[in-house]
Amino acid sequence: MLRAAVLARSFARSYATAASPHALVFLEHNKGQLDSGSLSALTAASQLGGRVSGLIVGAPEELPTVLEQAKKVTGLDTVLHSASPQYTTLLPEIVTPLFVKLLSTQSPFTHVVSAHSSSAKSILPRVAAKLDLPAVSDITSVQHDSSSNSTTFTRPIYAGNAISTVRASDSIPIKFFTVRSTAFSAAAVGDAEAKTESIDAVHVSNPSTEHVSTSLTKSDRPDLGVASRVVSGGRALKNAETFKATLFPLADALGAAVGASRAAVDAGYADNSLQVGQTGKIVAPELYMAIGISGAIQHLAGMKDSKLIVAVNKDPDAPIFQVADVGLVADLYEAVPEMVEKLK
Repeated sequence: MLRAAVLARSFARSYATAASPHALVFLEHNKGQLDSGSLSALTAASQLGGRVSGLIVGAPEELPTVLEQAKKVTGLDTVLHSASPQYTTLLPEIVTPLFVKLLSTQSPFTHVVSAHSSSAKSILPRVAAKLDLPAVSDITSVQHDSSSNSTTFTRPIYAGNAISTVRASDSIPIKFFTVRSTAFSAAAVGDAEAKTESIDAVHVSNPSTEHVSTSLTKSDRPDLGVASRVVSGGRALKNAETFKATLFPLADALGAAVGASRAAVDAGYADNSLQVGQTGKIVAPELYMAIGISGAIQHLAGMKDSKLIVAVNKDPDAPIFQVADVGLVADLYEAVPEMVEKLK
């Protein structure tokens, strides 16, 4: 942090002094819809107390639909947009030059914000490094002090067992941070009418990487990252067939998304897109049901902010019971079918 602040001092002279914060939020989208994580990042940016602009990058044919939606998001003053065939898939090497151009000399932006998504985690730190500036990741709160032009963040460390407080001082002209979406409510899409401004794309000749293909797991169930109810299974479910036969009926009865512990994913019971935990998805639904999950610290880091945690495990000493609001010590192969019947 101190080294990055020193590096930033010489760079700071190139920037105009801002009287109040002006945040640039990287708005991600998929199939014509803004990602809910980006809307949470917008809420975090609004808490800085200044202006908020959004940046949308994509292919020419998909941008108009997303732009119409972004204009109506509460809290946005301006929506910047840049279209290019190269932006069909947002590779860090392709998108970074656009950010660097936008944030170079006389940039009005004091903060650059995004959700803590797979894509943004690759792009924002790369942009910050190109500009010799530090970045703070996975923040759960933000507070800006206009008198000192410093910004203070909190972020979980040690798998959520401790909270780190980080202060970015006024010597850092642009402060980069990614947002844990479960810590901030999503900004509403209403009747707002933000201004729009087109930004010329930056063409990258002979890029060092190229997009080959994307493989997505298709499901009729709610998306795990934003579902209000989640049913997760662990290693105790024996195999992939048992995992599906046991958890899917319960998830269907509740209208819930399906998740899994890392142990279940590593054993091949479930696809890695369903993994909940420190190295998987961070979720905070209204209801989280942990079925046959012991409660390793890495798993707890991904779900302990859930509003109501229900655990089913035959081991009364399982760590999951320490965070559960409702615990049932029972054989899951008896308890889960009974729950399904009662829910029906």
